[in-house]
Amino acid sequence: MDKTFEPREVEARWREFWESQGCYAPSGTGEPYSIMIPPPNVTGTLHMGHAFQHTVMDALIRHARMCGRDTLWQPGTDHAGIATQMVVERNLKLAGGPSRHELGREKFIEKVWEWKQYSAGTIGGQIRRMGSSVDWSREAFTMDPGYSKAVIEHFVKLHEAGLIYRGKRLVNWDPVLLTAISDLEVVSEEENGKLWHFRYPLADGSGHLVVATTRPETMLGDTAVAVHPEDARYQHLIGKTVKLPLVNREIPIVGDDYVDKDFGSGCVKITPAHDFNDYALGQRHGLPMLNIFTPTAHLNEEVPAGYRGLERYAARKQIVADLEALGLVEKIEDHKLKVPRGDRSGAVVEPYLTDQWFVDLTRETRHDGQPGPGGLLAITKPAIEAVASGRVRFVPDNWKTTYFQWLNNIQDWCISRQLWWGHRIPAWYDAQGKIYVARSEAEVRSKYQLDASLTLTQDTDVFDTWFSSDIWPMATQGWPEPTEALKKYYPSSVLVTGFDIIFFWVARMVMMGQYFMNEVPFREVYITGLVRDPEGNKMSKSKGNVLDPLDVVDGISLDELVKKRTTGLMKPETAPKIEAKTRKDYPNGIEAVGVDALRFTFAALATQGRDIRFDAGRAAGYRNFCNKIWNAARYVLMNAEGQDCAQDGGSDYALSEADRWIISRLQKLEAEAAEHFASYRFDLLAQALYQFIWNEYCDWYLELSKPALQQGSAAQQRGTRRTLVRVLETWLRLLHPLMPFITEEIWQRVAPLAGVSGATLMQQRYPQAVAEKIDEASEADIEWLKAFILGVRQIRGEMNIAPGKILPLLLQNAGDADRARLTRLQQAIEFLARVEAPRVLAADEAAPQSATALLGAMKLLVPMAGLIDKDAELARLAKQIAKLESDLGKTQTRIENPNFGKAPEAVQQQARELHAKQLADLAALQDQIERIRAL
Repeated sequence: MDKTFEPREVEARWREFWESQGCYAPSGTGEPYSIMIPPPNVTGTLHMGHAFQHTVMDALIRHARMCGRDTLWQPGTDHAGIATQMVVERNLKLAGGPSRHELGREKFIEKVWEWKQYSAGTIGGQIRRMGSSVDWSREAFTMDPGYSKAVIEHFVKLHEAGLIYRGKRLVNWDPVLLTAISDLEVVSEEENGKLWHFRYPLADGSGHLVVATTRPETMLGDTAVAVHPEDARYQHLIGKTVKLPLVNREIPIVGDDYVDKDFGSGCVKITPAHDFNDYALGQRHGLPMLNIFTPTAHLNEEVPAGYRGLERYAARKQIVADLEALGLVEKIEDHKLKVPRGDRSGAVVEPYLTDQWFVDLTRETRHDGQPGPGGLLAITKPAIEAVASGRVRFVPDNWKTTYFQWLNNIQDWCISRQLWWGHRIPAWYDAQGKIYVARSEAEVRSKYQLDASLTLTQDTDVFDTWFSSDIWPMATQGWPEPTEALKKYYPSSVLVTGFDIIFFWVARMVMMGQYFMNEVPFREVYITGLVRDPEGNKMSKSKGNVLDPLDVVDGISLDELVKKRTTGLMKPETAPKIEAKTRKDYPNGIEAVGVDALRFTFAALATQGRDIRFDAGRAAGYRNFCNKIWNAARYVLMNAEGQDCAQDGGSDYALSEADRWIISRLQKLEAEAAEHFASYRFDLLAQALYQFIWNEYCDWYLELSKPALQQGSAAQQRGTRRTLVRVLETWLRLLHPLMPFITEEIWQRVAPLAGVSGATLMQQRYPQAVAEKIDEASEADIEWLKAFILGVRQIRGEMNIAPGKILPLLLQNAGDADRARLTRLQQAIEFLARVEAPRVLAADEAAPQSATALLGAMKLLVPMAGLIDKDAELARLAKQIAKLESDLGKTQTRIENPNFGKAPEAVQQQARELHAKQLADLAALQDQIERIRAL
């Protein structure tokens, strides 16, 4: 083996091998195990959240594959309607080409497909780089012909069942993208604004009401003023009218308990066509829905002539000025408010009244009045029951509360988008606007018996991306055809996803799986946390704290990192701040760690909490873990290659206490691994593997193997070599699902020595514990031996005695068990502790002046006479104490500084912990000086 582990070369070689040999295809003969990858956007790139979830999924898949399951990890990408259309439009503009509208729908779609061919490989390449063992031969795309057929079938069947309708409803409208968008695509953040208080005169001239609004431009669309029905100030006015300023339209005063009578004046202006709460109130009171905006958020012909055509914020300014001139502005206050913006365009979203297609999820009867259950009974309730009954299990379990909360308060689902890229809605209209739904125009004419001369026009809208992806587990396996893949891999075993799309995707897949297949789409849903930066902030381009997982894998210079973070910002003025923070956080850039180290970092962070704080420094620490593994393997190979390792079994070998100990500890690790995979506790799995490999195998067992290898009989040497290679080969299999590359590279060299054959580690059996190999007595012996050795090493360290110097050793208060272990383990004690044969003091024998360590009731005594230069050691310790006292003084001054309490809590805690450690170290040094003075 090379002296150092070079991840990139190893990763490239094994990626090519696994894929070219078809290792990712289903091959097991056991029970099917499948995961349908949550499809990333085809135009996107792999971000930290993707990399984290792919690590988890690949670990599950590799584990299931090694357990002999018939394993499928289905890959694919989503066409991402809005995102992709935006990218292509932006590219056309940058290239100086024609706009989307100048090209026309057909030519523009051709441009999108060209872009898809170019960009689709980006995220696929990144998934490959992370070692994800997906079956690329089955890669799906939500705009593939077969998938598109499934989407159309999905819509038509729901429409035929009276579960889809077209209606005029309020939606989130993006005035830049000119489409309805889902709640998920709206980001609401607190911004500084104003709260305007306007006087609305009573129509009878008896006074006025004061209403407050954050959006004066919408007042032109008011159709009522609402008060609380129990508000004594206004009860007598309910049923009367006010004159809407600037419009002079009389609108009613209504009573509704939606109004908070203790907030502001207790009067609320109601604009049903431009506010979701007002819309609901308007429906309760039968108010008119007056739309005053164009699709681009300019005022339309419904408003007085002087305001028509004004952009909404220009209209706001004009309206306020006009009301001030009329003396109708009571006051204007500064006000912080949540402003909803489209996450793609950054534009302020308008609640907008438009004709859209909806899935009925709220009625118990069909929307079209025909016999049969409505959306509530046909779609919603079965999805609730699936989780309530345990047929779908959430991990952690608490997320089912979120799931139930949404489904129990669900609204009808707007599934249409005013885009060109996507699945076009299979609905046609005649000249009178009558709607015909079928799979094609030809089917429409046949189904509805229409004359060939009747002109039909297809709906120009496309489906919401979530509508096409809610059949992902079925459609990727061939639905609506009854394929063998569908029978075998549906339902899938687990869905790995984030809590932020429980509403928008998880619940909808359960709905449609239950409706179309009468079966849940997956057995378990493992909800991952959100990957945040080290300070707990959400990663976003605007904050400049995004990390590309491949930059952590390959490393990146500081200047390149700054460039990546400050290019293409929505608010370019934030670039200097982002650059300064980046230079502070990563003064030396990011060190390359390789894929295995990054994957292990993700596993170690995969607690079942809501947030995951990622620190590139921790990944660098796990690169050291890779190096530790590599060096351990080199040690084993140097001692085992070309030697008799008892590969063929037989009985001509002898196991030492250390051999039996590490074999026993391995069985417990195997049992832990099985438990942690079953409970999705990847953090505990990583912790258990790390502790065994680094501490027990590398730090202790390799040392404990040396007496047998260097001084043991031929049988003992064979036994230890056998144990070295077999335990190493086993824990490589245990570690493989988390760290596939380094384990495969080492396994290829170790497996023949362990008597194991096969082309690749990833096709070997995952280890299972054998209870008969657990040896509690050997474990107790070795724990005693470790404590013995550490005691002697502690004395060496305290007294500054050279590690190689052979020391005399006396034992006081040794019990019968201690004496028995001394006999059994004497060779290891003398070899590893570097001591003469220990002598047990008689009960009445006085001990000389000694350095002491305790092992239970037994004392380890190293006589100090002649071992150290007393004066030189006192001078050395005095120098150490002087430095430590100086450092302690600086820490004390920092903590006592009046401004210390203003520092972040994490910084304060770090300083307090340092102070406590410095005090403890100082006390230990002073105690050591006293003992040496007594010699």
